Amino acid sequence: MKNISAFLFLLLLASKGISQEIQVISANDSLRVPYASLLITSNLTNYCRIANESGLISIVNNFEDSVLYEVKVQCFGFEKFDAKYKGYQIRKLTKIVLLPSKLNLEEVVITAQYEPMQAEKSVQKIKVIDKEKIQQMGAVNLRDVLSNQLNVRLSQDNILGSSMNLQGISGQNVKILIDGVPMIGRLNGDIDLSQINMNNVERIELIEGPLSVQYGTNALAGTINIITKKKATKTISASITPYYESVGTYNLTGDVTLFKKGNTLQLNGGRNYFDGWNNEAPFYFPKPSLADSTRYKQWKPKEQYFGGVSYSHSFRKGDFGFASNFFDELIINRGLPRAPYGETAFDDTYHTRRIDNNLSLKLRLRKHWSVNGLVAYNYYNRVKRTVFKDLTTLEDTITGPSDQDTSTFTLLMSRASFIRSSSNSKLSYELGYDISYESALGKRIDKRIQYMGDYALFATAEYRPLNTLVIKPGIRYAYNTSYKTPLVPSLNVKWNLSERHTLRASYARGFRSPTLKELYFNFVDINHNILGNSDLRSEKSDNYSFAYNYNRDIRRCRVKFDLTVFYNTIFNLIDLAIMDTASGKYANVNIGRYKTQGIQLGNSLNFKKVTIQTGFNYTGRYNKFSEDYPASEFTYSPEVLANISYLIIAKHKTTVSLFYKYTGVVPGYALVETKLIQTSVSDFHTMDITTSSFFWKNHLGLTLGCKNIFNVKNILSTQAGGGAHSSSSSSIPLSTGRNYFIKLTLNI
Repeated sequence: MKNISAFLFLLLLASKGISQEIQVISANDSLRVPYASLLITSNLTNYCRIANESGLISIVNNFEDSVLYEVKVQCFGFEKFDAKYKGYQIRKLTKIVLLPSKLNLEEVVITAQYEPMQAEKSVQKIKVIDKEKIQQMGAVNLRDVLSNQLNVRLSQDNILGSSMNLQGISGQNVKILIDGVPMIGRLNGDIDLSQINMNNVERIELIEGPLSVQYGTNALAGTINIITKKKATKTISASITPYYESVGTYNLTGDVTLFKKGNTLQLNGGRNYFDGWNNEAPFYFPKPSLADSTRYKQWKPKEQYFGGVSYSHSFRKGDFGFASNFFDELIINRGLPRAPYGETAFDDTYHTRRIDNNLSLKLRLRKHWSVNGLVAYNYYNRVKRTVFKDLTTLEDTITGPSDQDTSTFTLLMSRASFIRSSSNSKLSYELGYDISYESALGKRIDKRIQYMGDYALFATAEYRPLNTLVIKPGIRYAYNTSYKTPLVPSLNVKWNLSERHTLRASYARGFRSPTLKELYFNFVDINHNILGNSDLRSEKSDNYSFAYNYNRDIRRCRVKFDLTVFYNTIFNLIDLAIMDTASGKYANVNIGRYKTQGIQLGNSLNFKKVTIQTGFNYTGRYNKFSEDYPASEFTYSPEVLANISYLIIAKHKTTVSLFYKYTGVVPGYALVETKLIQTSVSDFHTMDITTSSFFWKNHLGLTLGCKNIFNVKNILSTQAGGGAHSSSSSSIPLSTGRNYFIKLTLNI
C-alpha cells in the first residue's frame, strides 16, 4: 500500500511539475562530480536528491515561481554550494559548479580509468600535477614541470632539446599523451619536452611502470597524460598572459572561451621567444665587442608559435569534442667566425612544425554502460638547413646535400572501448581496439618512404571479491606489419586494509616497438655509415611494483605517506652497434638486457595555510659489465625533494612557494680496451622560490620568483677517454643559471 501511495504521489508531482536534470561539475577540472547531494528548502518545502555516477541530478520542478528557495549541494572533497533562487530560476538551472575543498582532499584522474575517479580510489598509483602547482612553479613547458618530480632525471641537448629518464629508463620508453593522443616526432628516441607548452593545460597525470595494455608501444617505463582545458562555467571568458625571464625569454599567450547550453568553443595561442644565452648574468646588457664575436650561443636562440581551437558539446548521453592544434619552432645555431679573417661562418637552422587533430566521443548507452572513442591525425616535420654565410655581405650559400635533412612523420590512429562500470558491482570491464598507421618520409629513409600499421585488441577488468579488494587483470594482442608483437598481460591489485592504510601491487609486461627510423634509416656519407635493420624485434620488459599508502585526517590537517618499490627488466634492448670495424659500419641491433630497481618514499602535509611535500628516491641501474668483470650488478643514485607552500593572504590567494630537489651522482662503467673504467655524472642541487597572488576579484594574477637559486649551469661528466686505461671529464649543459621571472595573467 505504501509503494502505491508513493507512486501516486510522484505521478501527481510529475503532472504538476517539469522534469529536469542538473549537472554537477568540479570547478577545478570541469569533470562530473558523482553522488553529490542536493537539498532545496523553503518555508513549505524540503526536497532532497542524490546525483548518479555521471553527476546528474534528476528533479521534478513544481516550485512556485515567486517563492525564494535555498539550494545546497554537498560532496566529499568539495566546498558546500549554497545559493538562493526563486522557483522560475531553478527551472533554468542546468549546472552547478563545486569548488575543491581547501585541503584538496581528492584529485580526479582519467588515465587508464573506466570513468573519472578520485586518484586514491584508482587501482594504479597515479601522480597528479594540477594547474595550481604549475602556476606556482611559473612553468612554461613540460620540462619546467618535470624538473620538480621524483624519479625523473632530465637532460639537455641544445639542438635536440630536453629529454627525460624515468625509473632509470630512457625517455624513449615513456609514453607522452595529450588528451589520450600519443605525441610523435621523436629525435634519438625522445620527445623534446620544451616543445610541450603549459598555456592551456588543466593538469598532468603521471603513472610509473608499464601501461602497454591500454596504450601500446613506448608505455614501458611510464605514461604522462597531459589534460587540456575543455569546459567552461561562464558564458564568455578571456585571458592574456605575458611572461618574462631575465635570461632573455619573452612570452605572450592568450585564450578566449565561449560557452552556451552545453557548447564550449575555445581559441588559444601564443609566442615564446628566447634570444639565446652564453653564460651571461641575469638582466644582461650587451657591451661593445668585436663584430660577430658574440654571435655563437651555447643555448641557441629559439622562437615558437603555437595555437589551437577546440569545441566540445555536452548532452544528456555524453560528450563530443574536437581539437586542432599547431606548433612552429625555429632554432638558430650561428657558428663562430672562421679563421683567419673571421669573415665567414657556418650557420644551421632547425625548423619544426606539428599539427595535431582529434575527435573524441564519450557516450553513455544506459546505466553502467558506456563507449569511449578517439580518432586523431598527427603531422610532424623537421627541416635542418646548413648555410655558408658571408658575414660581410650577409649572403647565404647552401652547403653539401649531406648537411641538409628533412624528416616528416605522420600518425593516423583510432582507439575505442566498450565499458561496463559500476561501483556497486563486483565486476567491471573494458573491451577495446587500438589502431595506428604511421609513415616516415625522408631522403635517409630506405626507399624514401616507409609505412607501419599496428592493429590491437585489449581487455581489462576490475573484480571486487571484497569491498576492500580490487583485482584488475588486463591483456593486449596486436598485429604489426613490420615486426612481431609480444602478447602483453598485466595484473594490478589494490587492497584497502582500512580507511588509512592501502596496499597496491602489480605485475605488467611492457614493450617498445622499433621505430621506422630504427628499421629503415640509412645514413651513409664520408663521416657516417649507419644502416637500418628491418629484422629488429620489439623491446619487452617485466615490471614489478609494490606500494603502501597511509592517509590520515586530523581535524583540518591531512597527512600522507607513500612507500613504493619497483623492479624492471628489459629484454631485446635496441642499441646502435658496430657491425664492421674496417668500414665503420653501424646498425641497430637487439643486443641485450637492462634492469633497474629502486625505492621511493613520499610525505605530504596539508595544514591550514601550509602545504609541505617531501620525498626520497634511490634508483639502481644495471651494469652490463658485471656479467664478465668483477663489478657491482647495480649502481645507485639518490634524489631528495622538498616543496613548501604557504598561503599568506587568503583573500588574494597570495602564496609563497619553495621548490627544492637534490639529484645525486649517477655512477657507471665503461670498457677501455680490456680495462673497466669507473664513470659518473656529478650531482647537483636546484631550488626555485616563487610568489603568486590574485587581485581585482581574481581578474589579475601575478606570479614572480627566482629559478635556479644555486646558479647551476653545467654538470661534470667523467667518461672513458683521454688515453688508454684513463678517463676524461666533460661538461653537460643543465640550465641557463640563476634567473628571475615575472608572469601576469589578466582574466576578462
